Amino acid sequence: MPELPEVETVVRDLRPQLSGRRIVAVELGRDPAALARVIRYPAPRAFGRRLRGQTIAAVERRGKYIVMPLGQNGRRFIVHLGMTGHLRAWEPEEAPVKHTHFRARLDSGLELRYDDSRQFGRLLLGTHEELVAARAFPARLGPEPIHGDLTEAEFERLVRARRRPVKSALLDQSFLAGVGNIYADEACFRAGIRPSRWTHRLTVRERRALYASIQEVLENSIAARGSSIINYVDAFGLRGGNQEKLLVYGRGGEPCLRCGTPLQATRLAGRGTVYCRKCQR
Repeated sequence: MPELPEVETVVRDLRPQLSGRRIVAVELGRDPAALARVIRYPAPRAFGRRLRGQTIAAVERRGKYIVMPLGQNGRRFIVHLGMTGHLRAWEPEEAPVKHTHFRARLDSGLELRYDDSRQFGRLLLGTHEELVAARAFPARLGPEPIHGDLTEAEFERLVRARRRPVKSALLDQSFLAGVGNIYADEACFRAGIRPSRWTHRLTVRERRALYASIQEVLENSIAARGSSIINYVDAFGLRGGNQEKLLVYGRGGEPCLRCGTPLQATRLAGRGTVYCRKCQR
């Protein structure tokens, strides 16, 4: 599933193509069951009708969500890429790829299209209050771990307030917005902390190391334009490069790149987890 760096990459790619553009027409896919899974709020017919004629004021990111405020009416067009979703701006003469569920023609002549083979992503349209009330959008997302939104002191307070494994806390979007399985494993490794350690038992030094490591792995991945795991591509259809730099994620049984010890693969918080028994305490 695309995490913060991948979504941030797509947002930065789309921002100059979409900001200030008006949506002049909307076309939805022909499979009602697929549309019902992808367009979570409102119903597909109302979704298309309400989006048509709107102007995309900005293209932003909140956690793993692409957020596009629409004019002055308080509504937002929100996209969550799920596991296999892609949001891209296409030239109108380009043939749609398979599993394209949404097309919006812009006043620039480009088409904004969303495709999703496994249909785990979602498209939303409404005010924040509407979407939360419909349980289509989280009522609470944690602070952003990059761009200075989260101070070291605030991170330490959040960690001390929880009694759960570190990996479980990092995957909780109400704790931090945007961190997922890839970067939780990578951050724990860089900080020298086992993912199974309990948050309230981390030392001051360990909390500071984890804070720095989270920011480091996220910023480095953004610079590399994300990690192309499964089928992630950016808004131009190109793969990211950070998957070549991952130190532990997906490398269970392989030698640790620091000490040579075979990396341990296990399950934690319901997710595959990889760590080094020697380098992480």
